Amino acid sequence: MRTRNQIVTKGLLATLTAGLFMACQNNKSANNAPAASTTNNAATAASFKIAYVDLDSLEARFEYFKEKRAELEKKQQSMDNTLQAKARSLQNEFEDLQRRAQTLTQEQGENAQRSILAKKQQLEQEAAQMRATYSEQEAKFNDELQTRLDNFLEAFNKDKRFAYIFSYRKGVSNILWKDSNYDITAEVIKGMNEQGATPAK
Repeated sequence: MRTRNQIVTKGLLATLTAGLFMACQNNKSANNAPAASTTNNAATAASFKIAYVDLDSLEARFEYFKEKRAELEKKQQSMDNTLQAKARSLQNEFEDLQRRAQTLTQEQGENAQRSILAKKQQLEQEAAQMRATYSEQEAKFNDELQTRLDNFLEAFNKDKRFAYIFSYRKGVSNILWKDSNYDITAEVIKGMNEQGATPAK
C-alpha cells in the first residue's frame, strides 16, 4: 500500500512538474511576445517621420509669391480707386441737384433723380463685376501656388523620407505643438525660389 502510495505520489509529482514546466514555457513565450511587438512598434515609429512647412515664412520669403501678391494688391488698389472716384462723382452730382432743386421744374427734378439713380445702379453693378473678377484672379493665384507647392513637395519627398508633410500657420493651424527639428520650411523656400517662375504643371 505504501509502495502504491509512493508510486501515485511520484506520478502526481511528475505530472505537476510537467505542468509547471509547460506553464513556465508558456509564460516565457508570453513575456517574449510584447518585447517582439515593442521592437516592431519601435521600428515602425522610427520609419514614420513627419515634417511641416511654415506658410507664413513661405509667403514672406518665396519671391514668386511676393511678386504675384504685389500685382494682385496693385490691381485691388486700382479697382478701389476707380470705384471711389466714381462714387465721389455721383455724390457731387447728387449734392449739386439738391442745391439746384428750387430752380428746376418738377419734370426736370424727376428726370435728374432718375438719371442719378440709374448711374448709382450702374456703379453698383460695375463694382460687383470688378470684385468678382478680382476674386477669380485671387482664387486662380491661390490654386497655382498650391499646385506649385504640391509639385515641389512631391519631388522633394521622392525618397519617401517623410510619411506626412503638414502646413503650419500661427493661430490657424490645428498643430498644437511642433518640433523645430522637423521644420523643412527653409529647404522648401530655397528650392522653390531656385525654380523661379517655372510654370506650375
